[in-house]
Amino acid sequence: QVQLVESGGGLVQAGGSLRLSCAASGRTFSRYPMGWFRQAPGKEREFAASINWSGAMTYYADSAKGRFTISRDNDKNTVYLQMNSLKPEDTAVYYCAGGRTMYGPPIGRSSEYNFWGQGTQVTVSS
Repeated sequence: QVQLVESGGGLVQAGGSLRLSCAASGRTFSRYPMGWFRQAPGKEREFAASINWSGAMTYYADSAKGRFTISRDNDKNTVYLQMNSLKPEDTAVYYCAGGRTMYGPPIGRSSEYNFWGQGTQVTVSS
């Protein structure tokens, strides 16, 4: 059974930084793309960032470009999301997701992910 466990969320002031982590178990983590999505109160879940199996390719939502960095450590079965210059509109529950396609590219469609973590709350105060 695949498990994804996020950590690293919290309360931060606008302009601050957080690093989210997602620890994966239950399948060969290193063969699959991974992604981060977020859902703000009253809004639909939206894509933030994704990374291919090797870490060589990344893809970001426009809202994340230049501020967020996704990375992975396949030896530790962990994917990270470094978030800098945080804004109040970044407040959301952040979810880690595991891609469907072995050796697939980074991708923003949620339908391309078949495993999801429970989420970690990020709150950015103004």
